[in-house]
Parts: sequence; structure tokens; C-alpha cells
Amino acid sequence: MKIIGLMSGTSADGIDAVIAEIDGPPQAPTVQQLAFETIPWPAAERSLIFHLFGHSDAQISATPAELCRANFILAERFAHAALMAVQHAGLQPQDIDLIGSHGQTIWHDVDAHGRVTSTLQIGDPSVIAVRTGITTVANFRTADVAAGGQGAPLTSTFDWLVLRPPPNLNGVAGGWRAVQNIGGIGNVTFLPPTNLDHPPVALDTGPGNALIDWAVTTATDGRLAYDQDGQMAAAGRVHHGLLEEWLTLPYFEQPLPKTTGRELFSTTLAQQWRQQANQLGLTNADFVATLTQLTAVSIADAYVRYAPGPIAQLVVGGGGAANPFLMAALRAQLPAQTAVCTHAELGLDDDAKEALAFALLAYLTIQGVPGNVPTCTGAASLAILGQIAPGRNWPPLKTEISVLTPIKT
Repeated sequence: MKIIGLMSGTSADGIDAVIAEIDGPPQAPTVQQLAFETIPWPAAERSLIFHLFGHSDAQISATPAELCRANFILAERFAHAALMAVQHAGLQPQDIDLIGSHGQTIWHDVDAHGRVTSTLQIGDPSVIAVRTGITTVANFRTADVAAGGQGAPLTSTFDWLVLRPPPNLNGVAGGWRAVQNIGGIGNVTFLPPTNLDHPPVALDTGPGNALIDWAVTTATDGRLAYDQDGQMAAAGRVHHGLLEEWLTLPYFEQPLPKTTGRELFSTTLAQQWRQQANQLGLTNADFVATLTQLTAVSIADAYVRYAPGPIAQLVVGGGGAANPFLMAALRAQLPAQTAVCTHAELGLDDDAKEALAFALLAYLTIQGVPGNVPTCTGAASLAILGQIAPGRNWPPLKTEISVLTPIKT
């Protein structure tokens, strides 16, 4: 099946649109990338997204009317991104079987005990299906949350099915592969070697680029949206006393399962930490350097706390992988036995990986196959993820669908 995967993360840089050919049984799918591009959010829509994120740890600042309208506005943009990807690939909409759209996360509600009680992604799939004519699957996270899970990290399904490592990875007996995404929030999947009868484990490690981006944007009065090549961090000095204080945030010691987002690592928190930095006389560059070090240390600390086995290889993706200062800081925290590489070295496009994951989840959903991995999300049971919005291609698509065996872990 030819499937478009659409993804916009917590950094809201743009919409990643991938076209993939996915075939085979759900337990061992083949995933071939045909085309990929990122369509930047227009300034008005990006501002809208950050308005919807809110400025408080307790509530969204948008009104119900704004949220309702945004659900359609963003859906139009997701549909436009899908059609642009089709056009640039030299294809026609009728060549595509399915769209899997992550949507835009606006809120991920976590209670004081670390339990996710609800989650909200907008960009209505019915709008996408009508505009493109292509059957669309979206709202993947809610079914896992309803089953008692965290609703994340859902990319762990892709990691488990596609990236499980061979035995003796990097020469380490029983060595595991850690697949780390550093987007707005960091998340990791720990994958056992194929000769080890052990399920995968996944979690959100904490902040990725979200706080760094805020600090850079604020420091430059909006001229820069992120720390390109880690230049601002490299010009500063890490304040280790402040870093140690930030690392006492309860989330970092929270037991599994655990996920987080902008509801915790929020503008409010960033402002509080900026005030602390100001009182200590830190420059803007010092503040960015210390936040960047926090991301690196919190990732490495998560491996020490939660990895079920020795990490022989770390595969890094997301925007943070392009930050040399962050990557150097992360490498410095890792054991000598841990090799660091990108998805590209495993034959995958680093930028397209998350969009590919939601294309794969749509492939599972349309066949009636569960798409969550309970040992990664904490769900009490397997769940078929997502809601299907039929497009004009729905009648012929139904004839192609065969229900296969659920994923087992």
C-alpha cells in the first residue's frame, strides 16, 4: 500500500510528509520510503499553535471557539501538505491508498501520579479525507490512553517492528539498541537483540529542544527559532549548580510508564528558570548552554535508570541530532561501549522517521491490527489505534484489506 504519513511535533517547525510503500504481515512489515518533504507552518498557523499550547501549567489559554476553528484550520494545512507531497513526487491522489496523520498535539494531560488521563491532537481527519479524497486515519493516541496507557511513545511500535537489533550488536553480548528522538520532547525506545526473549521498553526522557528553542527565540527577539548548529550554546558556559537543581524535577525520577510534554516543560517553567539564571548573572548563551546540557544529561540518566540491558548502540533522530553541541554533550555522558549513529546509517531518513511511524500505524489500523506496544506505553491491553475517516477511495480500499494477526510482545 502507498501511504502518506503526516507529522507535526511539539516544536511545531512544520509538517513532515512522507510517502511510503508498506507491505507484508504486521509482525514483519517492509517499509520503503518513496518521497519526503517538510512543509513549514505559515507564520499565522504557527502562532496559533503556540497560542493553543497555552502559557500555564494548569490550563490551555485558548477559548472553545478558537480550539474548534483551529481543528479545521490545521486540518486544511495537513491536507495541503499531503497533496504537495503527492504532486512533488510525480504522483496523483488516486495513487495513494491511505493517509496516517498524527495531527498536532495541543495537550497531554498527566495527573500528579504520572497517569495520563486524556490527550488532544487536532487537525480533523474528515477534513483531510474530504480535501484529498484519500481515506485518513488519525487520533492514534486516544485508544492507548483509554486502555490505561500513556498514549506515547507511539514511535516505539515502528522501532519494535523495523529496528530490532541483531545479537552481539557492536560486539556487546546481550547489547540493546536505544532509539532516541530529540524533538521538542525527548523519547527513547529500548530494543532487545533478536536472540533475547524480552519486550521493548519506551519512555519520554524529558525536554528535547522545546526549552532551548524558547530561550533562543526570546534571546533574539524572535529572529531565531532554534539554536542553529548549537552556536549559541557553544558560546556560553554551563552553570552546573543550576543544572543540578533542575535535575531534581520529580519527573526525572518518576517510575515507568512515563510520558511528558509542554504541559510540564512549558513556557511557564522556562520563564521561571530564566529568572533563576538572571539572578545568578548568566548570559543568554550561558542559559542556552545549561538547558542544552540538561537535555543531554536527562537522556543519559534515563538510560541508567530504565534501560533493561547494556546499551550497545544509540540511534539518534529529530532536530536535536543536528545540534553538534548537544550531541557532544550526550556522547560525553555515555559509556565507552555505546556507539552513536543516526537513522541514516541504518538505511532510514532521519527527518522522515516519525512520519514513517504514523504511516505504519495507519497500515496496522486499516487492517484491524493493534498498533500499541503495552510494555512501552503502559496500556493494560493491546488496542487498535486511530479513527478512520473514509475518503473517496474507501470502497475500493475495503477490498484490499485483510485482517492479520495482532502484534505480540
